Amino acid sequence: MNREFDLDLTRPTQSGVYFVSVDDLDRLARIATRDELHVCRTDLAGCFSKDDLLHRLAESLQLPADFGHNWDALADSLRDLDRMPAWGRVLLFEHADDLRHAAEADFDVLLGILDDAATFGTEHDVPWFAFLSLPDGAFDERHMQD
Repeated sequence: MNREFDLDLTRPTQSGVYFVSVDDLDRLARIATRDELHVCRTDLAGCFSKDDLLHRLAESLQLPADFGHNWDALADSLRDLDRMPAWGRVLLFEHADDLRHAAEADFDVLLGILDDAATFGTEHDVPWFAFLSLPDGAFDERHMQD
């Protein structure tokens, strides 16, 4: 994340999916906690498949036991704003590059689901952010979309 770019995590209109460096995650967690947003961290180190990703998200998001472990169930869970213990949500993904390299199609589906959830949050006036950390070199090798 560009240090000169001040994202206001309390503004639902700025909700979205953002790529950041690993050094930004702790700072974002502190800001979100200060602003009383729900922070969820998911470590994707060594995550190379959709099944592993969904398992890790079920744990980190504390999804119910009947979570379906499929894309539709994840999308539904991320849009379930009543489940949140706070007035907004900030998801922090560490080591997202592992999944991006091992399963690019699954990574892209995840990005789409996160983006849909952020849009849903915006439509309901709820701050909803996802930050995925990538190595600094990754920002140059591929143009990332908003």
